[in-house]
Parts: sequence; C-alpha cells; structure tokens
Amino acid sequence: MAAMNEEPAATPRVDWHAEYAPAAPLASLPRPPLRLSCVVPAHNEEANLERFVRALAQAAGALTPDFEIVVVNDGSRDATHTIALRLAAELPLRYIALSRNFGKEAALSAGIAHARGNAIVLIDADFQHPLAMLPEMCALWRAGYDMVYGVIADRVGESGTKRLGTGLFYWLLNTGNRVKVPPNAGDFRWLDRRVADALDALPEHRRFMKGLYAWVGFKTAALPFVPPERAGGSSSFNLRRLGSLALLGLTSFTTFPLRVWSVIGGVVALFALGYGAWVTLDTLLNGADLEGWPTLAVGIMLFSGVQLMSIGILGEYIGRVYDEVKQRPSYFIARDEDHSPWRDTPP
Repeated sequence: MAAMNEEPAATPRVDWHAEYAPAAPLASLPRPPLRLSCVVPAHNEEANLERFVRALAQAAGALTPDFEIVVVNDGSRDATHTIALRLAAELPLRYIALSRNFGKEAALSAGIAHARGNAIVLIDADFQHPLAMLPEMCALWRAGYDMVYGVIADRVGESGTKRLGTGLFYWLLNTGNRVKVPPNAGDFRWLDRRVADALDALPEHRRFMKGLYAWVGFKTAALPFVPPERAGGSSSFNLRRLGSLALLGLTSFTTFPLRVWSVIGGVVALFALGYGAWVTLDTLLNGADLEGWPTLAVGIMLFSGVQLMSIGILGEYIGRVYDEVKQRPSYFIARDEDHSPWRDTPP
C-alpha cells in the first residue's frame, strides 16, 4: 500500500485509508511526454495569488519543463487582475478574466476548455490544495489512471453544523443514484486529456462539477489529504453559496427528493382515506355533531404545508429545466492574455 509523499509542516501527513486506496487500473497505458496545464480559479485572491502561482510554477517545473498555468479570474473585485497580468508577463501563464462573477463551477469549466496540456491539474490559489501531492498524482497518472482526485480525510476543523449538512447532502445525492459522487471529494484533481475533453463536451450550462467528474467515468484514484488553513484572505463560500451549490447538485444529479415526496403524498393520501372512512362510520353509528373542528383545522394546515413543500421541490427541478432551455453560455470572457508556451496550439 503506497504511502503519501512527505508534505510541508502546514499539511499533516495522512496515510492511506482503505476506502481511498485506488484499485489497480484496468491496463497501464503508455503515456506520452507530460505537457501539464495547471488551472487556477481565482476570486478575490490578491493575498495569495502571486506567492501561490510562483510556488505552483516551481512544483510544475519539477515534474516537466513543458507546462502552462491558466489563471481564471472569476469577477474579482480586488487586485487579482493586476497581479495576474504582471505574472502573465513573467511566467508561462495564460490569464483569462471572466466578464463578471459566474461562480467557481463556471471558472473551472473555462479553465478546462482553454487548457492545452495532455494532463490538467485543477487547484485552488489559497494553498489548501497541497502542492506536495502533485508528484504522487503524476505517478498515478503515469500508472494508467485517467483522473486522480483529493479527498478531505479529516473535517475536524469544521463546525458540527457544516459536517452534518455535508453528510446529509452526500446521502441525499447518492441514495438511489447509479452514479455515486465520492463524499468529501473536491475540485483538487489531475485529469487526463480524455477526461477534460469529455467534460468540455457536456452541453450543460449550470454545472455541478463534482457530479460531472463522477458521471464521465474513466479510471480514477483517490488521495486523502488534510487541507491546511488558508494562507491569506477569506473564503467567498459562505453558507448561502454552499446551500445554493448543494441545491444545484441535488437537482442536477438525483430525483430522490421527488421520490420522497411521492411516498409522503401516498402515505398522506392513505391516511386521509382511512380517516374519511372512520368519520363516515362514526357518523352512521353515532350521528353528526359539531366536534372535531380543531382536528380539521390542524389537518388542513398539515396537508397544505405538505402540498406547498412538494410544489416547491418540484419547482426547483422545473427551474433547472428553465435555466437549461435558455441555453445561455456558462460564462463570458472579458480578457484573454495568452503567454503560454503553447499559445499557437488549439486546446
């Protein structure tokens, strides 16, 4: 069982867990010489971007001299734009500025669409994705895996509410779903060119990338890691954004909520029929009276609430259909500064 490479002190060393250990690939394919694209989505990362990109260039250069860095500015309101332009003039870097904040899923999609390497790394600019794991990801890719992804092995630093919500989300997402999304797997990934092309070919506009990674398939391996604290700045993912992303994931990849409310509706209908039969029998045996108004009022409120909740869930799915049929692009590019060594090569 392979051991993790030694990591810097900020990132505790994590041994393999049985559920994360990769199975042997179906066949070890000969890989061509590595041409590595590093996709870095950035939103208000002025505190980290320069130091991170220089560290990433050093780490990528240790794997291959043939690499590019693709920084995607997702509508930042700080100095991210200025810093990225300066770095583009010094490093093998392509800088793509989106016209506004479209969200991380769109920024990742833009980076994948414009990356030219035969292997692509998706990595955040806040140092929470350990650069020390790149050699092991590369080794697994060379061994025949098409996708290698990081799995958060320990969420002890998160609040109990967030851990509970995360567990509930993955349970709902994977219950009754043929395509299982690995719990605690994020966007820290090494993709073969075939995987990137498959993701880029999908026609969805509002994307839940964690689900799409699982849906396209291919041979995958998981590497557990413990993310260190952010090197600087603060995360733009608040509870509202996390909730919105979770709702997008559920409505994109499972119909389990609809099935739950179908079952609830059937149970309520059976209860109502039974209650109606009991009221009819009681009236025939004992006569009609004016009792039972509190029960009637509570029943109306209960059934009305159930109906409104079920209509709301149905509305979320209809809203997803509404968004897709408009066929608006996932993003628009406002500026593209291409200083990649492969600037004349199409993706």
